[in-house]
Amino acid sequence: MSDAAGLKGKTGLRRLINALGYSRDGLLAAWRNEAAFRQEILLAAIALPLAFYFGKTGMERALMVGSIVLILIVEIINSALEAVVDKASPEKSELAKRAKDMGSAAVLLSLLNAAAVWVCLLWP
Repeated sequence: MSDAAGLKGKTGLRRLINALGYSRDGLLAAWRNEAAFRQEILLAAIALPLAFYFGKTGMERALMVGSIVLILIVEIINSALEAVVDKASPEKSELAKRAKDMGSAAVLLSLLNAAAVWVCLLWP
């Protein structure tokens, strides 16, 4: 069982182990099926070490890392939204288009947020 319903009735360590497995499956699905996620992982692989190099304080490093991780989070949510919309509405629909466009806009805003954080912290 690979959905959250599989957690019902499970408690303690078993629930945690199952949840971690589902999270791993989600990350693998994003990696395998979403080119944008793979590109953003590449961005993270470059940006995260730079955050630790350029961040002067723990707060600066946290802001820089957090802004990059937020991009990955929003991309995964956007991809999940698109998958659900495609399943629920395989035919053309204005509401489906709106939902997918809004998910894409959320990714764009997370990218702009990261750029703003990095510029604010690195601009002398």
